[in-house]
Amino acid sequence: MKPVVVDCKGHLKGRLASVVAKQLLKGQKIVLVRCEETNVAGTFIRNKIIHMRYLNKTMRSNPRRGHRHQSAPSLMVFKAIRGMLPHKTTRGANALKNLRVYDGVPTEYEKVKKMVIPAALRVQNLRAGSKYIRLGDLAVQIGWKYGDVVSKLEKKRLARGAAFHSRRTKVAVKQAAIVKQHLDRVNGVKVNQKRVAKQAAWKANHKTTKA
Repeated sequence: MKPVVVDCKGHLKGRLASVVAKQLLKGQKIVLVRCEETNVAGTFIRNKIIHMRYLNKTMRSNPRRGHRHQSAPSLMVFKAIRGMLPHKTTRGANALKNLRVYDGVPTEYEKVKKMVIPAALRVQNLRAGSKYIRLGDLAVQIGWKYGDVVSKLEKKRLARGAAFHSRRTKVAVKQAAIVKQHLDRVNGVKVNQKRVAKQAAWKANHKTTKA
């Protein structure tokens, strides 16, 4: 089964995680790209306070051996999806193996058609004027060190995509012009043939009338 590549830009994290978890349990392979562009409802300060409180949760007897919380946006999305799966059972573990998450867009998925999930889009689920944040901005504030690297690579990818699109557009325009020219030539030949046939028919009728 071919994996479905989903562009996470403009999706709400929780809604996205619920839909993806459901599809993973059905056996679908899913690849999530641009996880740093995922949105979270609420103001930035509120989300930062909630996440910092979550980062302080660790082992009571020996904090050095407690949980290690990830700061990358892709791993935040991964953990949200994992929490919606029975990942400690065989069924849930096999479903989780079909998931891949990435910050930015890897080279192998640059030219692959990317999908969106309408049920998880921010514009479909969040009321107009409501506050929301970008997950990549929150990740940078809590220790993610690769925000600038991912943004630079994303700009280069978009520039390559724009150049490729312009080249394809020019080629398509040239091909359309060639096809139009060929059709005009063919239509012109047909019109001339019809004109010659009409003239021949008129001459034949004129000769018969004279005779």
